[in-house]
Amino acid sequence: TIGKNVSIGSNVVIGESVIIGDNVIIKSNCSIENNVIIGKNSIIHSNVVIYKSTNIGESCKIKSGSIIGGLGFGLITDKEGKHHRIPHLGNVKIGNNVFIGSNCTIDRGTIDDTIISDGTNLDNQVHIGHNVNIGYNCLICAQVAIAGSTKIYNNVIIGGQAGIIDNLIIEDNVVIGPRSFVIKSIKKNLYV
Repeated sequence: TIGKNVSIGSNVVIGESVIIGDNVIIKSNCSIENNVIIGKNSIIHSNVVIYKSTNIGESCKIKSGSIIGGLGFGLITDKEGKHHRIPHLGNVKIGNNVFIGSNCTIDRGTIDDTIISDGTNLDNQVHIGHNVNIGYNCLICAQVAIAGSTKIYNNVIIGGQAGIIDNLIIEDNVVIGPRSFVIKSIKKNLYV
């Protein structure tokens, strides 16, 4: 279903049961898989891949080369030391007025969804692991990597090239300095 005043560039591939809202712009060479929803007034720049069942809110901007909803790095190791992929059955849900820079990767969840809430901005080359949940109005600078199942609350700022391990909780109004390596959860209103 394609809304009113939608612009679709050359070489765009759109799968089945996709819903595209009014005034959406999709630039050239994008791939949008089955059951994707793109909210009104959103702009998808060239060479973006949006995997199945991803939900993108209204007035979002996704810059060139970003990949949303791909499989995460979820593995389990057996007794013989062989690694096996865990199925990823969750999706990606992106709120309204979210900005995603160039060449970002946002992995789909394993069981729960990966969520980016309203008003959050991602700079270029940011990686969001499976099941990560990011709150409202966060600023995440270039080359940040957030490992799976970490929860980031509202109004958090993460400086460039910071790394955050899996299963942590980063509470409201935290500021993480550039090139930090976060290995413990952080209480609200702290600068680290």
